[in-house]
Amino acid sequence: MELAEIGQASSEVEKLTEDAVIYKSAGSLMIRAQKANIASELVERKELLNTRVTILTKQEERLRGQLKDLQTKLQQDLNPVSPPSES
Repeated sequence: MELAEIGQASSEVEKLTEDAVIYKSAGSLMIRAQKANIASELVERKELLNTRVTILTKQEERLRGQLKDLQTKLQQDLNPVSPPSES
């Protein structure tokens, strides 16, 4: 969701002229900023969020693999041992 907001903000900033007045939010304050600075901040934020998504995806894959391994081991441990065959 935040990535979508950053993408939308970036496209709006690109439409502005170089001398346009831009304000950015800093807590409850609005601070005047230059277009180039805002654009670079948005790019950096987008890259950071994409990196986080990649890291979380890899962590999820690793955890799913561990869960599958544990589930398989648990099923093997819970399966009753077959009784010795009577001859």
